[in-house]
Amino acid sequence: MSDAHSTSVPPGSPPDGGLGGPAPVRLLLVDDEAGFIRVMQKRLARRGYVVDTAGSGGEALRTLRGATYDAAVFDLKMDDMDGFELLRVVRRMAPEMAVIMLTGHGGAEEAREGMRLGAAGYLLKPCEMEDLVCAIERALGREAAG
Repeated sequence: MSDAHSTSVPPGSPPDGGLGGPAPVRLLLVDDEAGFIRVMQKRLARRGYVVDTAGSGGEALRTLRGATYDAAVFDLKMDDMDGFELLRVVRRMAPEMAVIMLTGHGGAEEAREGMRLGAAGYLLKPCEMEDLVCAIERALGREAAG
C-alpha cells in the first residue's frame, strides 16, 4: 500500500484551473517524516503548487515511474536510501527535473556533494517557506512572486 498523497488537479480539469494561465508547477516532496510532508504539502499547495508526496526513496522512485514533475524536494536522511542515492538515480530517470535537497542533518560538505550530484539547491531544516519557494523558483529558472 502506498503512502503517496497528492493535491493534484481533479481528473478532467484543465491543469491551469480553466483560467488560461500557465500550468501549475508539479512538485514531488520526499521525506520520511509524515507530519512534516503533510504540513509542507498543504503550505505549498496554498501557494499554487501541485504537490505529490513520498515517504521514502523507494516510494519516490515508484511515483516517478508513473508521473512527470517539474521539481522535487528530497530529504537527505531517510531510512531506505539517502537523498544522495535517490538523486543519483533520479538524474538518470528525469535529468531535466530540478531537485532541492532539504535536511536537518547537514553542513557545507553535504551541500557541496548534493550540488556535485546535480541538486539545484540545498536548504537546512527548519527553513522558512519563503526560502523553499525561492529555491524551487530559482531552480526552475523563474523568479518567485513577492
